[in-house]
Amino acid sequence: MSFHSLFAAGLIVFCSGFSSGQVVMPPPTPYGAPITLEAAKKAAGAARAEAQKNRWVMSIAIVDPAGMLVYFEKMDGVQNASVDVAVDKARSAALFKRPTKVFMDAVAKGGDGIRFLALRGVVPLDGGLPLIVDGKIIGAIGLSGGAGEQDAQCAKAGAEALTKP
Repeated sequence: MSFHSLFAAGLIVFCSGFSSGQVVMPPPTPYGAPITLEAAKKAAGAARAEAQKNRWVMSIAIVDPAGMLVYFEKMDGVQNASVDVAVDKARSAALFKRPTKVFMDAVAKGGDGIRFLALRGVVPLDGGLPLIVDGKIIGAIGLSGGAGEQDAQCAKAGAEALTKP
């Protein structure tokens, strides 16, 4: 079989995956300079304020683009397990350049989505978001302590704080 025939066959197989309902990942956002401590505190503060407004207790982790912890807060009364979960969610969002909910949704659908469970560092739980400023990932935020939707709501508040003056 010629190179062109092999290429055409591969292209057909590749493209057929898109019509079969496979998970299609968005194009990756580039990494930028690492988040500063000041910006990390701003994001964490906004996430904490959202949690307090709703009377939720959370652990809040901010990591740089390499997944290294930059800032962490543990609200009084949060379950101890939430410490590691918040850090893991932030790290997953930074290293894989996408919200952790992407993995949660893919795993929930089953089929090819189950493959994400084999990737080291993937956390298929809502509540981890890349922190994007000027179109570049400067880090990520992860929250844990409530239901996934609550964690995500607070993470979103933290992420949005970095895009406001």
